Amino acid sequence: MKVLGVDIGGTKIRMGIVDFDGQVVVDHVVPTEVPLYPYLEIQVLQLVKEHPEIRAIGIGTRGMVDAERGVITFETETLPGWQGTEVKSLLEKASGLRVEVNNDANCAGLAESMLGAAKGYRRTLCLTLGTGLGGGFVEDGKIMNGTHGGACEVGHMILYPGGHVCSCGRPGCSEQYVSGTALRRFIAEQNIVDENNQLVSPNQLFQLALEGHTVAQAVTQKFTSDLAIVISSLQAVLDMDCVVIGGGVSESADSWWELLMSSLEPLLLKPLDVKRAKFGNEAGMLGAALLVLADEKESASKK
Repeated sequence: MKVLGVDIGGTKIRMGIVDFDGQVVVDHVVPTEVPLYPYLEIQVLQLVKEHPEIRAIGIGTRGMVDAERGVITFETETLPGWQGTEVKSLLEKASGLRVEVNNDANCAGLAESMLGAAKGYRRTLCLTLGTGLGGGFVEDGKIMNGTHGGACEVGHMILYPGGHVCSCGRPGCSEQYVSGTALRRFIAEQNIVDENNQLVSPNQLFQLALEGHTVAQAVTQKFTSDLAIVISSLQAVLDMDCVVIGGGVSESADSWWELLMSSLEPLLLKPLDVKRAKFGNEAGMLGAALLVLADEKESASKK
C-alpha cells in the first residue's frame, strides 16, 4: 500500500509514489500546463489507474493554500487561473481517494523535519531559496498554516520598505532581495559578465566572488546579509530549534555559507542550528506524500 505525492511548480509537476517506509518507488515528472486543474486531474488519475495500491494523495503547490479546505487562496500569474481552485474536493470526487493540499515550501519543511536534515528537532523552519523565497514552519510534525494558508510566507515579509516591487504587488518584499530572481536582477544591474560578455549565472557570481571579483563580492555580501536579517527576524517570532536552507540557490552554498554564518551570528537572540537541506528537488514531492502518509499508515495498522 502506497500514497502519491505531487509537487506542482511553475514549469514542472513531480509525482512520486511513496511506500509506508517513506521510500520513493516511482518518480514521474511532467511539464506544467495551464489551465492547470484539468491537466493535473488527468495526470493523477492515470497514475492511480496504473498503481491501484495508492491509498491517498498529497499535493504541494505554489501559492497560499487553505489546507483545511484544500483551496488555493493566492497565486500570481505564474499559474493563471489556479487561485480559487478547490483542489481537494475536486480531486477527491474524481479519484475516490483522500486528498490533502498544502504549500510547496511547507511540504519541503515537513520532509526535512520528519526525514531530513532537521530530523529530531521539534521546531523547524525550512527556507527554500529558488526563483522566489519560500518558508515552512513545522512543530512536532505539524505544519503551521495560518488563517488563510499564508503562515510563513517569508518571501513576502517587507525587507526594504519602498523597495523593488514584488510579484504580489507590494514594494520591498524579501524575495526581491533573497532569491535566484533577485540575484539575476543584481547581476544585470551591475552588468557582471563572463569572458563572452554574457551575464553570469548566480552560481558563477558566487565563484567570481571567491576569485576576488570586487563587484561580485559586494553582491554576495548583500545577499548573505539580507538572508541573515530574514533568519534573525524569524527567530524573534518563531524561536525555532533549527533552520534548514534548501532550494536551487542553496546548491552553491559552499561558496557563501561562511559569509552567511558570519553575518548571522551577531544578529541571533539565542543559539540556532542552521543546516543545509538533505533533500533536493524531491523535497516538495516527498513532503506532499507525508501530508497523508502517517494517517494512512496508522489506519492500515489497525486493520
